[in-house]
This record gives sequence, structure tokens and C-alpha cells, in this order.
Amino acid sequence: MAIAAKNIPYANGRAAMLLLVVGGLMLAMAGRVAYLQTYGRDKTLASAERQQHQIETLYARRGTIYDSTGTLMAGTVQNTDLFVDAKFLADYYSSDDHDYTEYQRGIEKLANLIDKSPSDLANLLSSKSDSRFLKVATKLDDGTVAAIKQLNLPGVGFTPSNERYYPMGSIAAHLLGGVGEDGHGLDGLELQFDKQLAGHNGWKRTLKDARRNPIAVDADDYRPAEHGQHLILTIDANIQMIAEQELAATCKEFHAETGEVVVMDPHTGDVLAIANYPTFNPQELEDSTKEVRTNRVLVSPYEPGSTIKPFIAGPALGWHITQPDEIFHTGGEHYITPYGRRVTDVHNGYPQLAMWDVLVKSSNIGMSMLGERMGNSKIYSALHGFGFGKPTGIELPGESGGKLNPLAKWTKYSTESCAQGYELMVTPLQLARGFCAYANGGRLLQPRLVKGFLDANTNTVERRKPIDFDSLPQVVDGHTAAEVRRILCDVVIRGTAMKARSMTWNIFGKTGTAHISQGPGKGYSETLFNSSFIAGCPYEDPRIVVAFIVHKPHADAHFGGSVAGPGASRLIERCMSYLQVPASPDLPLPPPNIQAKLWEFNPKQYQRSTTVLVHD
Repeated sequence: MAIAAKNIPYANGRAAMLLLVVGGLMLAMAGRVAYLQTYGRDKTLASAERQQHQIETLYARRGTIYDSTGTLMAGTVQNTDLFVDAKFLADYYSSDDHDYTEYQRGIEKLANLIDKSPSDLANLLSSKSDSRFLKVATKLDDGTVAAIKQLNLPGVGFTPSNERYYPMGSIAAHLLGGVGEDGHGLDGLELQFDKQLAGHNGWKRTLKDARRNPIAVDADDYRPAEHGQHLILTIDANIQMIAEQELAATCKEFHAETGEVVVMDPHTGDVLAIANYPTFNPQELEDSTKEVRTNRVLVSPYEPGSTIKPFIAGPALGWHITQPDEIFHTGGEHYITPYGRRVTDVHNGYPQLAMWDVLVKSSNIGMSMLGERMGNSKIYSALHGFGFGKPTGIELPGESGGKLNPLAKWTKYSTESCAQGYELMVTPLQLARGFCAYANGGRLLQPRLVKGFLDANTNTVERRKPIDFDSLPQVVDGHTAAEVRRILCDVVIRGTAMKARSMTWNIFGKTGTAHISQGPGKGYSETLFNSSFIAGCPYEDPRIVVAFIVHKPHADAHFGGSVAGPGASRLIERCMSYLQVPASPDLPLPPPNIQAKLWEFNPKQYQRSTTVLVHD
């Protein structure tokens, strides 16, 4: 008994120690529970949330762009991309419950299906082991997707992706612009209407099993994507194609650096085509330069030369400053202004010309004399009235207003310079817009590219209203517009654009050949030119107006009538055929009082027959 009594204190000590340990453990557990119920609760729930749920983005499909006839110009193709939850995959196979050899076999099979080497894929997953969303393959076909699903790899999933598709290739590239890797517009219509086209992404919160496979989606955990709206244009894809083909053919024939074309409906303001040369494929933006992608029709003004003359002569006729049969004693090849400046007409000029023929023969001397009579103030008013010097307001980004100096900056030199199309700069779109006034009775139109928008289900969201024609600015009266239009018919019959004459339809137009400035203080080049032709057709009921500009053709053939004129004429004839416009009746001869004053007038010239070029 004595021995047993001696061991009692020792036993009690052990029991006390055990109680202390158990009590400490219980206290620690209670503390842990308290922590998890208070400060650690959010963290624990967040961890569980990450393990059990996944939030996925539901990408909106970008809206489609159609031309005015319903032809698809830009669409969206939905592809499938493959992603891996690299962190989950690493954690899954690092546990003792799973065979690492199984992981290696799975990675090898996956790599073979997506055309990657197993080592490259394994290294990628290892280097990005903390990533929860690692995209490893894009644009997978349905067969490959099905084969990957059969592998049943944990942490592997699919997500839809959208690819912009331009089925017409380079046609209308400068209009459409392009889309970047982020799915947003970079230029052109894709940029201007990015908000409407892009739509809004949705999302879903999916419950996952232990292998990260989806189990269920609650109704409150789902917001569908709002797909983008569809855009309906005024552009006619067929006319756009014709414009691009004829522009490219002309630029290549004359070894020109660049060129532009605008085709408009002169009664509605609808732009039917906008073309630039050279062009690019919006599907492959990385293969083009910024310079090539520039829409010069809008952003690159130039000195127009003689194509500006109708916009000065027309108001002068309307203001009764001159009249079609007034004789200007031009005196031949040269004219010296009152302040001693020499003005020259090409091909030895003419001793005298009626105002009618000042436009038909494109006389710099006659226009300078008219400009001197008008004075700078009225020349400025005429040009400003046609919208030169300010943007047209077309629905595209970055439009230039060109250059028309404030009247306070005009000098004595401005009179003859502006009358010949220098000391001001215009865009091809401004030229086409201004010329529409002579085709529609004198109204200055608002160019437009957009007819309206449809929602993702093709319901009308917005329909652009037709213009209120009577509310448009009247830049010349109806009689003057018709008079100038008839004068300009003679340009292709007995004037500077005989090579642009059509044997089927009556074309009215004006040529331009402008020397290119070499920079401030360096004067103008004797070998570099801008060659242009603005025209409408048919004369009796104009359906289209065309501005056709070619920059820096080779010096052997640089006049607007021989470079731009024929290309514009081919474009017009193809458009007339496509639009099924009936052949024009015979063009009426000028009034008898005019005939008597025209230079070497010959009524036989009005018979439909092959003719030759004169100049300008």
C-alpha cells in the first residue's frame, strides 16, 4: 500500500497534464470555430465559392453590317476556344489520390488534339500554374471539341469566341474599317458604331463538381448576353465593287500612287460607294499599313484644280454677274492680270470664248477674268455656300473640312488662284456633295451612309428618315442648276473630256488637272499632278454623281480628261446598266443664240460617235 501511495502524486500529475492538453485543444478548436464564424467566415466562404463555382463570361455576338440590298459586308463567326484552370489542374494531380502518370498521359493526348507538343503544353501549364483561366487553343472545330471532352480532363473547359468575318474581302475596306483582337472597332464604321455593334456581354455562375465539370446554374446566377445591333448601309455592294475595280484599273494603267472615288445619289444624299486605291483586307489588318488604311476620301484634302470652276461659275450665273453667251476676250495662251501676274491656258488657248465655253474648254484665263469681276468676297461666298471649308458631317470618324481661308486672309493673288482651283483644298466627298446640287436642282445635300439599325432578332430599332428636300440649303436656283448641267454636257462632247463620252447615256461633268505643291516656298511641281473628273448621269434625270480622282499619274498622260475621265465613264456606264437606267435621248443642241458664239461649233459633234481628247 505504501508503494501505491507513493505513485498517486505522479498519476495525478499525468492526469492534470492530459487535462491541460485536452483543454488546450478544445480551446484551440473553439477559437478556430469562433474565427471561422466571425473574421474568417468571408474568407472561408470565398474559398469554398472558388472551389465549387465558376463565373463565366457570355460573349455578345457583334452585329452584322449589310449593304442597302441586304448583302452581307461584315459578319461574326462563332468559334470555340479551349481554356484550362491551371491552378486547379495542378492541385488536383498533386494530391495523393491521383496518379501523376495519368496527368502526363492526359496532357499528351490533349496536346496532340490541339497541334501542340506535349512538352510545350506541359511547360505552359507549369509556368502559369496560378492561372484560373489559361487559353491554350482557339478556333476549334466541332470534332476536336468532342474528342477533348472524351478525355474527361479536370479543369479543362470551353468558351465561345467571336471572329469578325468580311465575306467580300477588300471591298469597302476603308468604309468598314476593322476590328481588333479585343473585338472592338478600330476604324471606319466598325469604330463609329462600335457601341451599337458590340452589344453587352453576359455572365453565368456555374456549380462545379470535384473535377470542375459543370453541374447546375441557378436562375439568379445567369445574365444572357445582349447581342449587337445590325447596321444597314446606303452603300450598294455592286456599285462599290464597280468603283473599286475601275479606280484600280485606272491607277494601274497610269502608274498612279493613289486614287479615290465617291458615288452618290444626288436626290437623297445616300453614298452608294466610297473607294480608295490601294486598298487592304480588313480580315488581315496586320498585313496593311496605317497609310494604306487611311480613308483619303474623307481625311486627305487636295487642291482640286479646274473641278472647282462650276462652283464659282454657277453662282456667278445665278447672280447675273455673267451669262452663258457673254464673250470673254481671252486673247490666246497668256493673260497678264492688272497687277502683272501671268495666267496661262493650255494648247495655245483661244482668242475669245463665250462663258459657256469657258467651262467647256476649262479656260483659266476666262475664269480669272470672271473672278476679277466677282471679287474675292463673292468667290468666297460661292465656295462657302457649296460647303467647302467645313466637314460634310458624314457618319465616319476623322473627316476633314478641307481648307478655305477666311476672307480676311485672301490677297490679290487669291482671285486668280481660287478661280483655277488653287489656294484651297477639298476632299473627294465635298466635291461629290457639291456637284449633286447641279444634279438635283440646286440643293446642298447631307451625305449619309446609314439607313438604320436592326436588333439581334432583325426587328427595326431605328430607321433613318428620308431627307426633307425642301429644307435643304438652296445654293443655286433651279434654273441655274439646269443651265450649268446642260453646259457641262458639252464637256464630254466638244470639251476637255471627250474620252469620257458615253454612246448610251448623256453624261455631264468637269475635268481637273492640278499641279501638286512641293511645300511651303517651293512652288508647284512641273511633273506631278492631281487628275480628276466629277460627273453626273443621265443628264435628263440624274441617278448618280461621281467624283473620280487620281494622284500622281505618270507625266506622259496627266490631264483629267485622259486619266480620270475614261475610268469615271466606264464606272458610270456599268452603274447605269446595273441600275437598269434606260438609254438617254439625243442631247438637245445649245440654244441658237449660244451656238453662234461657241468656239468652232459643229452640230455633227453631237451625233453619237467616237471622239478624241482635247485637253485638261
